[in-house]
Parts: sequence; C-alpha cells; structure tokens
Amino acid sequence: GLSLDYTRERFTMDEGLSDAVTEVFVKMYNDGLIYRGERIINWDVQSKTALSNVEVEYEEIEGAFYSIEYKFADGEGGLVIATTRPETMFGDVALMVHPEDERYQEFIGRKVIIPTTDRVIPVIADDYVDMEFGTGVVKVTPAHDPNDFEVGLRHNLDRPLCMNEDGTMNELAGVYNGLDRFECRKKLVADLEKSGHLKGIKKMIHSVGHSERTGVIVEPRLSKQWFVSMDKLAEAVLEMQKTDQKINFVPERFEKIFLNWLTNIQDWCISRQLWWGHRIPAYYRGEEVYVGVTPPEGEGWVQDEDALDTWFSSALWPFSTLGWPEETEDFKRYFPTDVLVTGYDIIFFWVARMAFQSKYLTNQRPFKDVLIHGIIRDEIGRKLSKSLGNGVDMEDVKKQYGMDSLRYFLTTTTSPGQDIRYSDEKMEASWNYINKIWNISRYIGMSFDNNNYKNEPINIKLLNTVDKWILTKLNELIKSTDHNYEKYEFGEVARAIYKFVWNDFASWYLEMTKVTFADGSNEQKINTCAVLSYVLTAILKLLHPFMPFVTEEIYQMYNEGSITVSEWPVINEEFSFSESEQIELIYDIITTIRNVRAEKNVPNSRQIDLELQVHTKEELDFINNHLNYLQRFTNYENILVTTEEVDTTKKIVNVLSNAVVLVPLHQLVDLNEELKKLEDQVKKLKSEIERCNKMLGNPNFVNKAPKEKVELEKTKLEDYERQLEEVYKLIEDYK
Repeated sequence: GLSLDYTRERFTMDEGLSDAVTEVFVKMYNDGLIYRGERIINWDVQSKTALSNVEVEYEEIEGAFYSIEYKFADGEGGLVIATTRPETMFGDVALMVHPEDERYQEFIGRKVIIPTTDRVIPVIADDYVDMEFGTGVVKVTPAHDPNDFEVGLRHNLDRPLCMNEDGTMNELAGVYNGLDRFECRKKLVADLEKSGHLKGIKKMIHSVGHSERTGVIVEPRLSKQWFVSMDKLAEAVLEMQKTDQKINFVPERFEKIFLNWLTNIQDWCISRQLWWGHRIPAYYRGEEVYVGVTPPEGEGWVQDEDALDTWFSSALWPFSTLGWPEETEDFKRYFPTDVLVTGYDIIFFWVARMAFQSKYLTNQRPFKDVLIHGIIRDEIGRKLSKSLGNGVDMEDVKKQYGMDSLRYFLTTTTSPGQDIRYSDEKMEASWNYINKIWNISRYIGMSFDNNNYKNEPINIKLLNTVDKWILTKLNELIKSTDHNYEKYEFGEVARAIYKFVWNDFASWYLEMTKVTFADGSNEQKINTCAVLSYVLTAILKLLHPFMPFVTEEIYQMYNEGSITVSEWPVINEEFSFSESEQIELIYDIITTIRNVRAEKNVPNSRQIDLELQVHTKEELDFINNHLNYLQRFTNYENILVTTEEVDTTKKIVNVLSNAVVLVPLHQLVDLNEELKKLEDQVKKLKSEIERCNKMLGNPNFVNKAPKEKVELEKTKLEDYERQLEEVYKLIEDYK
C-alpha cells in the first residue's frame, strides 16, 4: 500500500550517506561537541558493547539489599553498608558518610578492610550521602556506578574495574576470579554469611536496566568511549520550540515528553563495540589522536575499531537522503519535510536526535509535524510477543481479509498516539465494508453497461433533486475530510466517509437511481450515470490512503491511468444546492413506512393507503413533485397529501418534523383478531397484578422475605400496571 519513488531508494551505508556521517562527526569534533573520555556507561555484557541511556529498558525484578560489615583495619568493630550489588565490592576504593552525620564523625579518616580481601580503603565524607537512607554509610565504587564516579572525581580516587567485558570477575575478585557476576554474588554472599560479615538480607522489588539489544541486565562500567556533548544542542532545540518554527506534535501531549527529555538530557555515548556500522573517523598513533574526513598522512596511524551508534546516522536522515551537505535541488525543494510518522517508543531514540542535528547542521527543523502512533496489542491489551504466543501472522491476515482490511483497521481504529487492540471482529467489519464498496462499484458498472454510458460529463441542467442532494453531500464530505486529514484525525475522516458511503450513497442515492433508470429519459439515465461516476471516483480517492489496493482496482475499471497520480477531489461550488436537502423529507417518509411495515409484519408487496399532513404549500408541492419515489419505495395504493387537519381515528400516526404520516390500521392488521389478542392480554395482566397485590398485602411476605424479593415484586407490579394501561389505549384505538 505504499506509493514510492524507487529511483530515490537510499540505504544508511550508501556512499553519500556515509560521507555525510563522517563529515558531521568531524565537524562536531572540531566544534567541541564530540569528545572521547572515560565515563560510566551502560555496558551490554553479552554483546560486549556500550549502550546509550535510551537503549536501556527498565524492568521491575526481585532483588535484595545485602547488609555487609567492613571491619576496621586498626581494631575492633566496623561499618555496615547496604548494597544491591555485593559483587562490585572488589572495585571499592572507600566507604563514605555525610560530613554532618554525628554517628560517624569519629570514623572519618579511619581505614576498613574489604571483606574476603586484605585490601584497605579509607572512610571519607561527602554531602552526597543521604543520612536517612539505610545505615548512612555507602561504599564508593567509581568504575561501576555513575554517582560514585562523580564522587571519585571530587576526591581524586582510583577507578579500578573488578569485572571483565563479558561480565565475569577479574583478578581483583581474588578467589572469585573468572566467575560470572551473578554466580560470584551467590558464592560471595554465602561466604560472607559464614565469616560473619553478612548482617542481613532484605528482599525487595526494584527497577533494573536491561539491554534493549540482548535483554541482559546492563552493567554500569567505566570505559573510554566517544560522547556527544548535549547541553548546547538540546538548548538550541528547546529555544526553537518557543518559536513558530517549532516541531508540532500530534497529539500535543507528546511534546511535553520530548521537552522533558531534552531538559534533563545527559551526554550521548555514540561509540559501539560492533563490527557493523559507520566506523568512527578517529586515528591513533601513540598518544596522538587525529579526527578527519580522510586518513592522516604518515605511518603508524591506526583507525578506531568502534562503530557509531546507528541512531547517529539515522539522526541525519531527513536531509542526508536529499544530498546534504551539498545544496542539491532535492534538498532545496523538500527540506524541511512535512511530517514524520513514528511510534511514541522512539521519540528519544530518533525524533529528538533528528531535531538537534537538523537545528545544528541546517539551522532548521527537520519536519513541520510529528504524527505519533501507538503500538498494536492483543484484544485484552497485552503487547504482541512471541513469548506470550499472541502474535498475528500477516500472511494469515492477508489470506483471510486482504491487506486493505488490515490497513483500514490500523489507520482508522484509534486516535493518534493511542495503542490499538487487534480484533478479528473489527477486521471482519473492515472486510465487510470493503466488500460493500466493491458491490457498489459493480452495480454502478452494470448501470453504465445497461445505459451505454461513455464517460459523458454531468449536465447541470438535467440534475434532479436526488442528484443535487448527493453532489451537495459530497462537497460537504470533501470539506470535512480535508479538514480532518490536515489534523491527522484519520478516525474522523473514516467515520465521515463511511457514513456517506453506507448511508447517503448506498442506502439512499443508489436506491433512488432505480427510479430514474426505470422511468427516466435516455438523457436523464446518462446524466445519472455521470453523477454515479463522479461520486464513485471521489469516494475512491478519499478512501485511497486507507485502502489502496481495492480503490486502485476499481478506479482503473472506469478511468485511465493510476489513482495514485490523479488529482485529489476538490469542492465544486457548482454542485452545491442548498435546497436539495428537502429530499430528506421524502427519505423520512419512506423510512417511517418501512418501520411501520416491519412492526406490523406487513410485506412491501402489499399495497397500503398513505396520508401525509404537511405544514406549508411548499412542502405539499415538493412531495407531489416527487411522488414517483414514494410510489416505488412505500408501494401505496392511494395517497393524500394535504395541509389540512387529517382524521387520526383507527390509524397508525407518526409525527415527523415536517409532516405527519398516517396509515389506516385495517390495512396493517385484522382489527377483530388484534382486539381478541389484546383482551386476552388484559386477562393475563390483571391476573398478575392480583397475584402481586396479594403477596405485597401479606405481612408475612413483606416482613420475612428477603428485601430484594420484596422490591422485585414491587417492580413487577409497576410494570404490569403500566402494560395494562398501554393495552387499554390500544383497545380504544382499535375500536
């Protein structure tokens, strides 16, 4: 269902895009926005690569606080800390207390021993410590915790790593060297318990980062990586969002998420220890570092083996695909682009990064609007996943319903930004709707064949009231769909088109054309075909974004070329006829008679007499000029249309806004038989009323029966009395 220009196909690793990535890296490096440094990063121990913060997914899992005593090196006693990651103690360089915590003043400057080792570390003071949390003593592990890293910088502490890149313990762990980090934790805790260092275990549920890439628990790790300094870049976008050149989010609420992330942003780790991707254009020779578009001259230079985060190149996509950094004709014509359609789950990954790179490199927003969609869930709201076994096979959907049904369901079911619950019932409804459109097109095609229609244009002079009505309704539809398409309210667009197609076009106009095709002149029949062609073509175009395949198929049955390159429907003011809505009085009368026949089980083949009392002479004349429609669809034998008061005795009476519709009762029912049924019903109702009164008049029942039972009988009595009153009224009417 995509209409693409395949001559413009681009791939992230194409030469042109790769050149753009290299140029941007070098420019940002020269501008001081990219730097290489040792920082605590998110480390994926399975892929052995760094991750940015947004590549970490947090999950609630069971963990524990382990209370561990560090013995003083110079005597009895010690300090107790609580940690969720005891295996990192082998990277500890200090214990830390708050400088104003009176409990621990005397211990500042003393030494403690890391349990299970002979290594001695100092007790230091820093106001980072929360005196109210835990024991008020924390361990400092600068190479394995981002907050501890900052403490280490302030106190000029060492930053030893106690784990290998694959998550196993290194030589600092002593006897645990080579063990997986979690196996080490298990054995270490057992040994600490035996030695008396373990003072308690408190189970808890906490939020732990997992790699979006592999699903393993992320390990905070000190590593030398490449980073983008985000403060200035984020500030530029935040300022842009205060102007008329802002990026507009649909729905608006997602802008707040976007702004909050930029406001609280951290530097972006962009280097990855992967073999696939754009290689970082940095070269090393001893302590020398060279960053450039082309390799440095001279011997001994080695290029950095790391690749860039895939989102680094994706952030350039809106303009790099148009030939930037060259001032190409495509770039000048198409940038900034109109709209990005994306899911709310990658606002941080992609949208924000395109925003700040576009502002930095082109001084423009990358796109005017961002349309946010949700994710697809199953019928009870769960995310579709293999583990739950609730996935939907698109091939099965295609075979059962066709891709148009799926596309229509996905694009029209919810408002922007809302998740979608997959439903076979709604898929079935989509298929039925498309089938209805197909059948409509077949009826129209047969009408063309039967009347030898050769694509003649509409002759305004030959339009009847029904033609004018449907053309006016179509203009109204085009106006509302254009308005809602512009607002990305696809559900509202779909509802308006559905109402027009199903109610106005199929239920009324197509039915009314049968009168013209049966009794009209050849010119009138041809003109009705022209109207059918015009309206059908507009419907197909309006629906094409939702169901491209069936609309293309039908369009090419009756038109030259492809619908994808045809002109969008426009309002034709010549086809707006304000007086045409009068025909709806005829529709209301027909609907009323259909309902009366259905209620009384009278087939349309049986003729009836019809009386219509209207308010004005204009209404009287209008009905008299359109009796051919009433004759066909109400099948009256005799009809009276008048502005005078009509006798309502023994008649079914329906009051409409502009008319009173009356049908003699004897033509609808056998009055004697109906009276007998009603009298039998009176006897039954009186019997039930007598029974209820006896029960409710019995003190034993009222006082001893459950309250619910008594109330139920009271409700029954009220209902029987109301029914009896209605039956008496019917008897009076029938007499």
